[in-house]
Amino acid sequence: MMSTPGSLWNRMRHARVISTCLAAGALVLAIGHAAFAADAKIPVVAAENFYGDVVRQLGGDHVNVVSILSNPDQDPHLFEASPKTARALQNASLVVYNGADYDPWMAKLLAASKNAKRTTIVAADLTGRKSGDNPHLWYAPGTMPAVARAVNAALVATDPSNKTAYDANLATFLASLKPVDAKVAALRASYAHAPVTATEPVFGYMSDAIGLDMRNMRFQLAAMNDTEASASDIAAFERDLRDKRVRVLIYNSQATEALTKRMLKLAQQSNVPTVSVTETQPAGKTFQQWMLSQLDDLAAALAKGDAAGKAKGQSQ
Repeated sequence: MMSTPGSLWNRMRHARVISTCLAAGALVLAIGHAAFAADAKIPVVAAENFYGDVVRQLGGDHVNVVSILSNPDQDPHLFEASPKTARALQNASLVVYNGADYDPWMAKLLAASKNAKRTTIVAADLTGRKSGDNPHLWYAPGTMPAVARAVNAALVATDPSNKTAYDANLATFLASLKPVDAKVAALRASYAHAPVTATEPVFGYMSDAIGLDMRNMRFQLAAMNDTEASASDIAAFERDLRDKRVRVLIYNSQATEALTKRMLKLAQQSNVPTVSVTETQPAGKTFQQWMLSQLDDLAAALAKGDAAGKAKGQSQ
């Protein structure tokens, strides 16, 4: 029997904090925290590299950012924090992480390395999301503007002498998100209610913003939570692909278990267009470039799937 959707979001496989990390946190507490005045740059730790990238864009040469999850070839759900992570957190003046049970190890490590002078920004708190909600918050168009404004306020409070530069960078960043918003609006105008499916709900918030009709949610929740999908849910997913009841398959290329690979192969055999999305920002791209690239891929796939759907309708 399926658990409730809320409980399914809380996946047990999300990063575990091993006891050595907590011990390291206690150790660095004893060492103490170097004052910001002793370093020319503000030390920042971001749990995920897309938040780290935003901080870099906003802080420029005045920040030194360490991003913990930064490997696009790694499954973020299997991440285990290390003593090095604990040390970086202890020395940080600013910490940014996702929340909503996506990176629970961060809250545990922060609790083990208290620092009254450290500012912590949690994307879930800024966007009203909580445990049980879809944790892939960075795909919601409203998340990064909220994070950017919070980061700007923290940087100005820490380093008021550079307020003018920080404010200018914030304005530039917010303006740079307009092409992403425009692409979302264009896709919504052309493809609202188009039926699509996905192996996991990674792209869920962006899909909602575009207005796509997302199918097979129970399968997606099971895949994300590393639980076994029911036979009926697997059969429904396969039927959607085999009969081309969906225009596109969106798949998480960072978490390709056997069943995910099976669905991807079936989509390719059935000539259903596929789009790869990732949970970690690829190297060499800014957050904006990453989002636009995936939206461009989705637009091309939807156009191809739309043409195939029309051809199928005419042949029947």
